[in-house]
Amino acid sequence: MKQTDKMIIYQVFPRWFGNMKSSLVKNGSLSENGVGKFSAFTAMALAKIKELGTTHVWYTGIIEHATNTDYTVYRIRKDHAAVVKGNAGSPYAIKDYYDVDPDLAESVPQRMKEFEALVKRTHEAGLKVIIDFVPNHVARQYYSDARMTYIDDLGQRDNTSKAFDINNNFYYIPGQPLSLSFGAQQEDFEYSEFPAKVTGNDHFDACPGKNDWYETVKLNYGVDYVNGRTPHFDPIPDTWNKMLDILLFWAGKGVDGFRCDMAEMVPVEFWNWVIPKVKQVHDVCFIAEVYNPAEYRNYIRNGHFDYLYDKVGLYDTVRAVMCNQAPASNISACWKSLEGIQSNMLNFLENHDEQRIASLFFAGDPRPGIPGMIVSAAMNVNPVMIYSGQELGEPGMDDEGFSGRDGRTTIFDYWSLASLRNWINEGAFDGGKLTPEQRHLRETYTKILNLVRTEPVITQGDFYDLMYANLDNPYFNSHRQYVFMRKYEKEVLLVIANFDSADQTVRIKVPDEVFKTLGFEDNKAATLTDLMTGENSISTLTAAWPFLVSLPAYSGKMLKFAYF
Repeated sequence: MKQTDKMIIYQVFPRWFGNMKSSLVKNGSLSENGVGKFSAFTAMALAKIKELGTTHVWYTGIIEHATNTDYTVYRIRKDHAAVVKGNAGSPYAIKDYYDVDPDLAESVPQRMKEFEALVKRTHEAGLKVIIDFVPNHVARQYYSDARMTYIDDLGQRDNTSKAFDINNNFYYIPGQPLSLSFGAQQEDFEYSEFPAKVTGNDHFDACPGKNDWYETVKLNYGVDYVNGRTPHFDPIPDTWNKMLDILLFWAGKGVDGFRCDMAEMVPVEFWNWVIPKVKQVHDVCFIAEVYNPAEYRNYIRNGHFDYLYDKVGLYDTVRAVMCNQAPASNISACWKSLEGIQSNMLNFLENHDEQRIASLFFAGDPRPGIPGMIVSAAMNVNPVMIYSGQELGEPGMDDEGFSGRDGRTTIFDYWSLASLRNWINEGAFDGGKLTPEQRHLRETYTKILNLVRTEPVITQGDFYDLMYANLDNPYFNSHRQYVFMRKYEKEVLLVIANFDSADQTVRIKVPDEVFKTLGFEDNKAATLTDLMTGENSISTLTAAWPFLVSLPAYSGKMLKFAYF
């Protein structure tokens, strides 16, 4: 990637991306509801994804995971229904680290070749590939039939009589069977596990509840949780070496990056050891799902992660502003808390864990996502991500089955999305069935993401928050507007986001210290370009009087001053 590029990630579920079936059944099977395939990502589809401004595609749910669909005819072991969530199954209950989801293949025996072809097509489209690496837990019935014969399977040599052993891959509850007492779906016979393995969300007894990650078991990275979380990292735990081999396997397939699920549930010492080893061999990036701000710097500096989720800070704050539950001025505290690591944070407004902006559980309207995205994407040089369907105002209000009507797009059920079907339009990708509002929304996202990816003042410029100078400004509402600057060489960018449901005219104060700090001249004429519209004029910024800006409802302006 060129230095002047900003990483723009498009997260997408292949399971539902190419599924054009519209007559859907709640809790439907694969045969009833259909499923998307690798093949749906045609050259045209990828070109349209790139058109958004995308640089990387995060294909979510690639690695084989537990499912209620029977693939025994292909010598893939069947999963017991009691330890599968939904008919399609959770993509985070990995069943075989060395294989891909058979659902996604046109020909199941050729599934890995089909994935390799997808990687090749993605690269040919000028995009890079990110997949999930799920290091903390695996499916209860994990079994790899695709691993090399010289590699022991996870748990194959475990001493199950011990709760903890440095050479064990799992943790155990010795002498106790697993009890799923909450009424998990059963088949003709009950699911049996003896001794019980510890559940993935650090549930250290034999009776996980329905709100636990009961379909998964936790991997042992050398931490003895029973005896005060005592670390045992010398010699290197067996699990570390197995995970290194898995990462090298996928990087060898041409994968360009890994989004590491629940990375903070795995000791930072492992990441410190494994990431440099992978990077010695392959040019890949590592993104951590981390939710504890106190650990951010640890996972960047000692864990060697390239990027971390900015969920607890920026996402939560911008969401509250979008919903009119907090003042826009609260956003300033987000960047202040990330001093020195802002460039390592991944910003987003939607992903598979979070509710859709347009859902009734969030904003109930996709339009507040526009000022939210302008702020998230333009504040710094760091990456930004959107979730497939976000650019179309997908509401996520279907009652799919296991997932329920929760404002999210299901990760457990076989399903398809009307918004995506209408955009894909039987492979034409012309958006012919979209509403005018959906087309406008996608065009706006496309404009924003392409601007933040290519404008040097955003990809390389300095950041300066102007909120402190406008908190008491009677012509600026710090509850509903947010304003900041970016500066690079002879260009200054003034960014104003309007989270209000009504049009606003504001006057922005630019104090003396801004000119001194950013190094440009007060009241000097400049070519002014409205990057969102392309309109040009001559204008100036000065501390002598506020700068006048008109803002439509749920919008933003990116005004670039180019000095002669």
